[in-house]
Amino acid sequence: MKFCVYGAGAIGGLLAVELAVAGHEVCVIARGEHLRAIRAQGLKLLIDGREKVVKVAASDDPREFGPQDFVLCALKAHQAYESARSFAPLLGASTAVLTAMNGVPWWYFYRAGGRLEGHRVRSVDFDGRQWDAIGPQRAIGCVVEPACEVVAPGLVEHYAFKRFTIGEPDGVRSDRVTKLSAALIEAGFEAPVRDNIRWNIWLKLWGNVCFNPISALTGATLARITGEPALLGLCRTMMHETKAVNEALGVSIPAEMVERRLASVGSIGAHKMSMLQDMERGRSLEIDALVTAVQELGRLAQVPTPTIDAVLALVQERGRTAGLYAGAELSRERAASL
Repeated sequence: MKFCVYGAGAIGGLLAVELAVAGHEVCVIARGEHLRAIRAQGLKLLIDGREKVVKVAASDDPREFGPQDFVLCALKAHQAYESARSFAPLLGASTAVLTAMNGVPWWYFYRAGGRLEGHRVRSVDFDGRQWDAIGPQRAIGCVVEPACEVVAPGLVEHYAFKRFTIGEPDGVRSDRVTKLSAALIEAGFEAPVRDNIRWNIWLKLWGNVCFNPISALTGATLARITGEPALLGLCRTMMHETKAVNEALGVSIPAEMVERRLASVGSIGAHKMSMLQDMERGRSLEIDALVTAVQELGRLAQVPTPTIDAVLALVQERGRTAGLYAGAELSRERAASL
């Protein structure tokens, strides 16, 4: 099958290498030094102490590649929004787009049912750009578990986990999601297909909504956040507020999962969350899909989120003062419109 990995960074690089090794036709969209290294030396993956190298077609211009069977979008949510219109050359009549990103996806209310059916989540797709340019009918949901990092241009290191949980927005076990799962499994990943991918999205979001902004604000690792009672309590409160939002939207997750989530994350150790890594490296912060969207959906569901609101205001301002929050110019307009 033909795969285009749009955003061949840490997660995208992992996917591209393993799918290419499995024999699929893979091209990648990358940029800058990373792109130049991939073109010159191939895309490299360091995993379990072994290096894999594949030669893949690479460009920063999707027009160099034709329609694909699958486009695997591994950009951060705000980067995906900015790039949405450039997906067009990759999209054939039956091309599916896997949203391999953290946070609330832009297609969230597509085939969700209920009074919000078809509602567009403004905090991640402000003017409906992704909805219109890509189309929610192409979307396949994904929850990303692997821990990876681009350690040098053209080189991705994989640290742990190989699970990509996937599912159609309407829960149907379609031919395309079955084929995608089989291809990912063939490439060495775990790729379970779920009939309610939103459940998995929310469960992961419980952690991202608190650990990421707290780490960016404090500089604390996961070990410190879960080991300091005051910070742990703050996480617990934010998780319960998030749980109230997903419950109001019809996604029920057992309450005991909060403590299980905290315990499992605490066992990871002195890991820096992605938002803290981006802060330290001067990269734009992925605030809106992880935190602002929860506030937005809480307001849609008429569920108060006072602690999330406070932490969000702080991390947005931290991002603005550092010049790293791409949504800063829209935040006031968004807040007024919610």
